[in-house]
Amino acid sequence: MEAHSLSIERVAKSFGGTKAVAEVSLKVAKGEFVTLLGPSGCGKTTLLNLIAGFLEPDAGEILIDGKSITRLAPHERNIGVVFQNYALFPHMTVAENVAFGLKMRKVPAREIGARVEEALETVRLGFAGQRRPRELSGGQQQRVALARALVIRPELILLDEPFSAIDKNLRAEMQVELKRIQRAVGITTIFVTHDQSEALSLSDRIAVMARGEVQQVSVPAELYRRPANHFVASFIGEVNRLDCEVAREGDELVLRAGDVSLRLPPTRAQATSDKGVLYVRPEALVARDPGDPEANLGTATVEAHVYQGTHVDIVAKAANGWLLRVRHPGYEALERWPAGATIGVQARLAEAYLFSE
Repeated sequence: MEAHSLSIERVAKSFGGTKAVAEVSLKVAKGEFVTLLGPSGCGKTTLLNLIAGFLEPDAGEILIDGKSITRLAPHERNIGVVFQNYALFPHMTVAENVAFGLKMRKVPAREIGARVEEALETVRLGFAGQRRPRELSGGQQQRVALARALVIRPELILLDEPFSAIDKNLRAEMQVELKRIQRAVGITTIFVTHDQSEALSLSDRIAVMARGEVQQVSVPAELYRRPANHFVASFIGEVNRLDCEVAREGDELVLRAGDVSLRLPPTRAQATSDKGVLYVRPEALVARDPGDPEANLGTATVEAHVYQGTHVDIVAKAANGWLLRVRHPGYEALERWPAGATIGVQARLAEAYLFSE
C-alpha cells in the first residue's frame, strides 16, 4: 500500500467562542506514525475530526500529498478511521463488516472477496471471516475495525483511542500488533491518545497538545529528555518539580533552595528569571547514605515507599520543602531506608532541565 504525506497548515476551530484548535500546523511524512497526545479537552480529537472531515475548520488548510482536502466530504477523502468503540455491525459477519466500505464504494464484487481476505490475513484474522463480532474478543474486534479501515486502501489512517475499551495486558499486546501492521502496510498514521506510555512506545513522533495548541513535536526520547516547556515536562512521564532561586556565575547557573546549592550547565536550562523550576525524573535521582559527598540535594526524610516490582520509589521530604520521588532498583530500599529514615539524595544534573517559574 502506497503511503501518503499529510500537511496541516494553521488550522483553527472554535465552538461557541472557545478555541478547540488554535492555528495548529503539523507535517507528517509518508509512512510515519504520529501521535496526538494530551489531556481531555486539549483539542486532539477535534483535530482528528477535522482531518477526517467530520468537522470543517474555521481557518487553515489540510493537504494530502500537496492536494487540499479541506472542503471535501468525509467519504471523498479516502481516509480510514478506527473509532474507540469499533462501530462494528453486530448483524453482519466479520467478512461483511470488512467488506462494507468496499460495497459503499461500488468496488466490483469479484474484487471484494480477495481484498477482504487480504485485509483479514494482515491482521491475523483469516480464520474469523464467518464469525459475528460478538463471538470475538475485544482485541479481535479491534483488529476487525482496523482491517475494515485498511481494506479501502486509504491514503491515511486515523486511530481515535482504539485501545481504551480493552484491559491493560491485552492493550500492551495490541500495541505491538498495531505497530507490526502499520510497519507491514507502510501507511501514514495519526493516533490519538491521552496515555503517555502508549504514545512513547508506539510513535515515530509525538505532538503534545494543550489548550488547542501543539506544545512540542518530537521523537519520543527527545520529548522525554528535553521537554520544551513546563507543560510537556510535567505531562510526559513522572517528574520531580523543584522550585529554586537562580543566579548566573560565569558560564554556569547556580540554583539554590535552602541549604542546597547546585551548578547547572546552561545547556540544560531555559530560565531567564531569578526564580526557576528544576525538573528531574525519579530515575535521575539516586538514594545515598546520609553524609555521602555525592548527595548534592542534601538529606531528606523517607515518608513512604511505592513498590513496583522491578523498582521501589522512595518518597522523601527534604528540609527545604522539596518532595522527592527517588527510584531505586529492586526492593532493597524497603529495608535499607524504612519510613522515617534519613537518606542522602543525588541528582544527575546532566539529565535535569530548568525553566523559569
